[in-house]
Amino acid sequence: MRVRVLFFGVLKDLVGKAGDTLDLDQGASVADLLAHYERQIPRLRESLPSLALAVNQEYASAETKLRSNDEVAILPPVSGGKDGRIASGGGNRRETAHCAIVRGPIQTQEVLAGIKRGEDGAAVVFEGVVRSQTRGRKTLYLDYEAYEEMALKQMESLAGQVLSQFQIRDVALAHRLGRLEIGETSVLIVVAAAHRAAAFDACRWLIDTLKRTVPIWKKEYFEDGAVWADGEPFPDEIQRSSGSHPASRASK
Repeated sequence: MRVRVLFFGVLKDLVGKAGDTLDLDQGASVADLLAHYERQIPRLRESLPSLALAVNQEYASAETKLRSNDEVAILPPVSGGKDGRIASGGGNRRETAHCAIVRGPIQTQEVLAGIKRGEDGAAVVFEGVVRSQTRGRKTLYLDYEAYEEMALKQMESLAGQVLSQFQIRDVALAHRLGRLEIGETSVLIVVAAAHRAAAFDACRWLIDTLKRTVPIWKKEYFEDGAVWADGEPFPDEIQRSSGSHPASRASK
């Protein structure tokens, strides 16, 4: 059977490509696929404890059995609606009921105006902004990439969770991809609620969880080179690819 394999962030640089196709025996698992790439790229073994896996845009474990035409994504730690409330300055975009991934500038005031209602006593806005330095090195610009289909699903799932777990009325999230200059907004969260405490708590939970679970990565460009930003560890509930794997049955 043949499966499609995707690499992102620092893994894309390590492997030397963003995608691959691999022929596996029937009944093979994600662990077999990983073992194949460990042999092809020995340096990959060093990264395994920090990686996450996805099959068909859903987090999975190394033991997950594969089927023909599955899409397998090997994910390094992340660095990070229908009604048109998520506004951007144009460009390609993907969106759901509460979330959007865009390539143009995020228009915060338009999103805020689109979400507020008369019954709201609070509207909390969080903007993640590109800063001019990182650990003492001058930043020239950032470049964001994502596993877009999965990222949008994960963002919409977070919106659903926050609406059910916090006493808020509505939420909007947007993340921008591509090249961002100093001072530009990379991520926007707007939370509307009757009371400020719930709105603040929900906004904080959203940005902290998004930064740990949504497959979006950033590359930082400096005067003396570029590096992929270190991501936060995946939460324990996300099955990782750490541990030993059986010998691969893969063949190209």
